[in-house]
Amino acid sequence: MRRFTVVALMLLIGVGPALAKTHKENYTVSCATLWPAVKDTLRNSGKYGIIGIDSNEMTASFNIGGTLTAKRINSVVLNSKGDNACEMQVQSAFSGLVNNDFGDFKKRVDDSLAKLQAAAPAAKPAADTPPAKPDNAKPDDAKPQTN
Repeated sequence: MRRFTVVALMLLIGVGPALAKTHKENYTVSCATLWPAVKDTLRNSGKYGIIGIDSNEMTASFNIGGTLTAKRINSVVLNSKGDNACEMQVQSAFSGLVNNDFGDFKKRVDDSLAKLQAAAPAAKPAADTPPAKPDNAKPDDAKPQTN
């Protein structure tokens, strides 16, 4: 029985890297819009250890796992496919019974993108709208005259 367990474990260790894959997902936003969501996911989800981020190239390497599963190194790169199209490529080390690194990462990026897009209109005041006057403000022609 012990020999069988060792052989099974060795097969699993050998099969893991063979399951590594590059996943591609297309978005209908520019890479400049998607990149902040990727960085937010890596920095604020509490799920990833950042190995490196290059904002100029829109690439990042990160690790995940470690408690019950081994740490796995993944990477992401954004490729522009036009003005409003971006391809996110994720190289995941493993997706198996317990782990779905790409699916989990994509869901977190999607959630972050939705959060950032919802916050964007509220953060941008209209540039051509003059500041609002208080309700109790007097019109300009009703100013008291001084001598």
